[in-house]
Amino acid sequence: MTPPGRRRAGMVRPYTPTGGQAIASRASLDLATILIADQDRPLHALSSHQHRVMEHCLPGPLSIAEVSAHLQLPGAVTKVVAASLVDSGHLISRAPVPAAQQHDKEFLERLLDGLRKL
Repeated sequence: MTPPGRRRAGMVRPYTPTGGQAIASRASLDLATILIADQDRPLHALSSHQHRVMEHCLPGPLSIAEVSAHLQLPGAVTKVVAASLVDSGHLISRAPVPAAQQHDKEFLERLLDGLRKL
């Protein structure tokens, strides 16, 4: 443990932004989850870290990883803060767009042959 006098300036303990909560209330959130802000929800009752998350999400949807990078917070901490905002209705979470499915190589070869015959 670093002695109090030797901590880096600006260093925030991980439990500070989450209000002491260690686990996100929503297990479905991961770093690729898309966060969409509800433009009509009031921000005055939010903690400073919740407010900062909302400031980044209000202009447009962002992933938890992007918000985490902007805030310079660990992903796990950002997930806890984002989960509390989803619970309160300030944010809507969406699963990321799934990766494209692998196509059958034989099908693609037949398709290519057909295109060449045109």
